[in-house]
Amino acid sequence: MAIRTLGLVAGCDVLAMATWFSASAVVLPLASAFGIAADARGWITGAVQLGFVCGAVSSAAIALADWAEPRKLIRTGILIAVLANAGILLVHAPAHLLALRFLTGLGLALVYPPTVRVLAVLYPRSRGVATGIAVGALTLGSFSPHLLSSDLPWRTVILGSSVLALCAVVLISLVPAMPIPRASRFDVHAIPRVLRNKNVLLADAGYWGHMWELYAVWAWGPVFYEASMQAAHVHVAAGAIAFASFGIAGAAGCVLAGVVSDRIGRAPVAAAALFVSGCTSFSIGFLFGANPWALTALLVIWGFSVVADSAQFSVAVAELSQPEYTGTALTLQMGIGFSITMITIWLVGAIERQAGWATAFMLLSAGPAVGVTAMLALRRRLQHIGLWADSA
Repeated sequence: MAIRTLGLVAGCDVLAMATWFSASAVVLPLASAFGIAADARGWITGAVQLGFVCGAVSSAAIALADWAEPRKLIRTGILIAVLANAGILLVHAPAHLLALRFLTGLGLALVYPPTVRVLAVLYPRSRGVATGIAVGALTLGSFSPHLLSSDLPWRTVILGSSVLALCAVVLISLVPAMPIPRASRFDVHAIPRVLRNKNVLLADAGYWGHMWELYAVWAWGPVFYEASMQAAHVHVAAGAIAFASFGIAGAAGCVLAGVVSDRIGRAPVAAAALFVSGCTSFSIGFLFGANPWALTALLVIWGFSVVADSAQFSVAVAELSQPEYTGTALTLQMGIGFSITMITIWLVGAIERQAGWATAFMLLSAGPAVGVTAMLALRRRLQHIGLWADSA
């Protein structure tokens, strides 16, 4: 039953998250069709982030994830995302497009945090790998539109991602009833209680440094790679390579980090992944238009490391927070984290136009530097109180 539930939840994440980057994968033809200028294209992804932030912060404010039945919450979120994503095919104005992308993010805010919480509760002895599998599934799903975008028109990519996400409703409906601890009612003190936990705040700080980098890399990394190959006059299937680098390699990183973190702890694994991804962000821009093989290899390392630690921040919060406030703690962590992503997605685009890719990506390395500092501090605190494995 446990393996079946993990498979269903992971499959749900793969399918549902196809709507996240559905428009970003076809950003050039989509922007052209809607008449969106080059300096505003970042909002096609940024609107999803904004919707996720609003959904996450709102649900955290009412502790929704702690008292709502998980399957119903996830199913509702998927349906909102599906309808909003498919709605792109019916509108023509840029404002309508961005509004639908916002609603897509709003719906996904009801999907991602609850699935992480469910797995953290159902797999107490293997939280790292179980949650790593779920986030790996999310990563694969997020980049599946890039695989579709190599040969298909943008309308087909949008429709295909909507159909895939609709199938996720079926999978989550097959998940059996979950024995998840739930609050009996809305608690206005939930957020203040979460914020008073210093260990949780350090895990949050690591996550926020990670998020400073992650979605800007995901949004602009494939664009950078394709532009670099064009500058080097090399013809490649950029969409397929982006899927392999950020989707497949990223999913592998999530699972491997989960396995290792269950043995040695969340903090050291997260710090190591942050260090590698930060160094890559600092240096990869200098390869623009240069050796395509070296750039492709570094892109795979980037994709592997930039998301490998993602699940472990969530697991750390699940382990270090009070059980009755875990849902609120996770949702708050993600809500603030995704608000940070909007800043860096915009900054990378703006700086690249003024100073080039090297300077734009160097900016992202500041987040991992903060994250490494926070995770090493958390490790010292947990060792001091005898929690070497970073569990509460």
